[in-house]
Amino acid sequence: MALTKTTVEDKIEVVGDYKHIQIRTATVVKEDGTELSRSFHRKSITPGTLDGSNNLVDTDVSAESTEVKAIANAVWTQSVKDAWKAHLIANKP
Repeated sequence: MALTKTTVEDKIEVVGDYKHIQIRTATVVKEDGTELSRSFHRKSITPGTLDGSNNLVDTDVSAESTEVKAIANAVWTQSVKDAWKAHLIANKP
């Protein structure tokens, strides 16, 4: 009787005008190759946040998977970042 637990990013989506990246991670528990359970966790990452001077600070994706890094580098163009920054400033509380 061998129990295994694996975690895999099973869905990565780019959504919206500002190219938010949604990542779904599946955790699968198996016993002798037969799946016993599967659970999901989601997170979303944005192109950046504002600092105190309204400068956009890029989101640090260094801890993300190679695939997520590549997607972020491809879709978070300067024009997307500029639009996201303008959106954040316009919607500041």
